[in-house]
Amino acid sequence: MRRTVRIGLVLVGLTLAGGLFLLEDFITHGVSTRRRPLAVEAFVARRLRHLAIPRAARKRFNPLARTQEGLAQARVHFADHCASCHGNDGKGETPIGQGLYPKAPDMRLAETQGLSDGELFSIIQNGVRFTGMPAWGSGSAEDEKDSWNLVHFIRHLPEQTPEEVEEMRQMNPKTPEDLREEDEIRKFLEGGEDASTNLPVKH
Repeated sequence: MRRTVRIGLVLVGLTLAGGLFLLEDFITHGVSTRRRPLAVEAFVARRLRHLAIPRAARKRFNPLARTQEGLAQARVHFADHCASCHGNDGKGETPIGQGLYPKAPDMRLAETQGLSDGELFSIIQNGVRFTGMPAWGSGSAEDEKDSWNLVHFIRHLPEQTPEEVEEMRQMNPKTPEDLREEDEIRKFLEGGEDASTNLPVKH
């Protein structure tokens, strides 16, 4: 009994010390998202995310077979909905992805690939609180099918080819600047004014 009490007191002490350390870090650096989360923050966040997904949901297996058609559909969906944060290659190296706190992960690595099908599906459908990950689920059967295909696509990311990444780039949403540039090029190709003088300069 005394041993149990001692262990409990040690755990309480460690929790308080960790809390004070995080509080001091928060006071020192404020609410900036520029820094990467501390290792302890990342560990606790991943653990809490794991515990927040019900066990039954974590144990779900992908009910869809992995097919080329399903991957193609997921590639379009990912390029349109997910790539602005995660990148077409899943590395997360985009201005938005790197500006989040925590930053968008490299989904090709073990921290994502090691999640179960059920965990990936739940994250896509329900999002993750206090991060930039939104909930995409609407509850419809078609929507769930899209999410399960995305699970297959996430598993495919480490094997992705440069040709697939380039194909997805063509499917990414266009910014007003992109549309303006395309319009100038179209006018030039149709024999209009010299588009080179009006193209926006990219830095």
